[in-house]
Amino acid sequence: MSMYWILFIGIAIISYIVQASLQSKFKKYSKMPLSNGMTGKEVAEKMLHDNGIYDVRVTSTPGMLTDHYNPANKTVNLSEGVYGSNSVAAAAHECGHAVQHARAYAPLKMRSALVPVVQFSSSIMTWVLLGGILMVNTFPQLLLAGICLFAMTTLFSFITLPVEINASHRALVWLSKA
Repeated sequence: MSMYWILFIGIAIISYIVQASLQSKFKKYSKMPLSNGMTGKEVAEKMLHDNGIYDVRVTSTPGMLTDHYNPANKTVNLSEGVYGSNSVAAAAHECGHAVQHARAYAPLKMRSALVPVVQFSSSIMTWVLLGGILMVNTFPQLLLAGICLFAMTTLFSFITLPVEINASHRALVWLSKA
């Protein structure tokens, strides 16, 4: 049983480190305004066009830190704070994902393929882990199954990390030329 806990705690720590790294990078670059005063929307549209992408729409979405690229409907969705402000790193980052999609970036394709599996894993993971903890003496395999589901979400984080770093790199390269 102690091996299960060591495995669970190790995966939890790794998952936390990956998430903290992503949040740290966002905080660092989110304070980068452009000297020309362009808004997030304008930057997103210009970056898309500069990369030959004309079939992706830029929209505003409610909330904070809700910025995302949706390959299913080809939209760059910017939170209200990014859409109209001159803090443009998040807008350029999301366009980096659109460029990845247009260029068939392999890690993005792999991450996209894992989304349904991870959504399923995430939706039942807590209940399987809880059941495994409660039934550890009679059915320890349930706890192992919960740890495996948790590991799947951590694996997704590891695959997400190079995708996010690459999108940020694409954004920074483009911003340095803009």
